[in-house]
Amino acid sequence: MEKTLVIVRGVPGSGKSTFASLITSFVCTADDHFMKGGKYMFDRNQLGAAHKACIDKCEWGMHTALPVIAVANTSVHAKDLKPYIDLANKYGYKVISTIVENRHG
Repeated sequence: MEKTLVIVRGVPGSGKSTFASLITSFVCTADDHFMKGGKYMFDRNQLGAAHKACIDKCEWGMHTALPVIAVANTSVHAKDLKPYIDLANKYGYKVISTIVENRHG
């Protein structure tokens, strides 16, 4: 089976993480960094650390050769995708990028 990285993109609250969890149990999100005791505690000053932790988790999954990895972040700009695409190239993963929309609540 070909190793696959699925990059799930979309606006906040669109269902990115929910969709990602339907396709794999290994989901990387920057939002995970802001979860404290089961509560989402966003801190703009921690965005860099949150994305670094997400990239590191993704690389760990690739180093371990997990068959399907999903990254679920807003990923608005091409530069947001680059670290993940670079990792996919390094570890031999096919990349699929998809956009999630929540049009029906």
